[in-house]
Amino acid sequence: MATKTDDRTPSPTTESRLDGRLADADDRVVAGRAADGDPEAFEVLVRRYSTLMRVYARSILGTNDEADDVVQEAFVIAWQQLDSIEDPGAVKSWLMRIVGRRSIDRLRARHEHQDLADYDPAAEAAAAPAQAAQTRSLAAAVGTALASLPAGQRRCWLLKEVAEYSYREIAADLEIPESTVRGLISRARVNMAREMQAWR
Repeated sequence: MATKTDDRTPSPTTESRLDGRLADADDRVVAGRAADGDPEAFEVLVRRYSTLMRVYARSILGTNDEADDVVQEAFVIAWQQLDSIEDPGAVKSWLMRIVGRRSIDRLRARHEHQDLADYDPAAEAAAAPAQAAQTRSLAAAVGTALASLPAGQRRCWLLKEVAEYSYREIAADLEIPESTVRGLISRARVNMAREMQAWR
């Protein structure tokens, strides 16, 4: 891939006019162009995944301010390292790994391990009122179900289901055996299924 000539990181708040075809392109195309130094392509990735990354960071850190900082840091790292990504189609999980690791680094730096806050996915902005209400209700139910999990189960579940970490990566990041990770996630899934039974 071509070397990026512009070292400036595109801002997540930049209101650039994006090519409609680029905005609708799949991750492989967009990430490939961003890796070649196209700032508009990178802006598409920012718009596409910043909300999910912020929710995930907030789930780990417990505060919006720190989550915003971590997401910004994650995008700076992503812009600098995109040309090293092996599979541009996997850019979503790659971004989630970056923000997850930055969040965990912050926890370690604070020398405290807070319980993860509720995972609270946002409703689509253009959703109809009834659909938006249902999405909020589902989000509240997921949050309640997550809150009922022991901290270890909740942390592992989020890393696996939201950030798309592998068992090995979770074990390495949390510094626990892989067998423990598998057990925690298995129990978390059983507990989540029980708590979410009304939504089946």
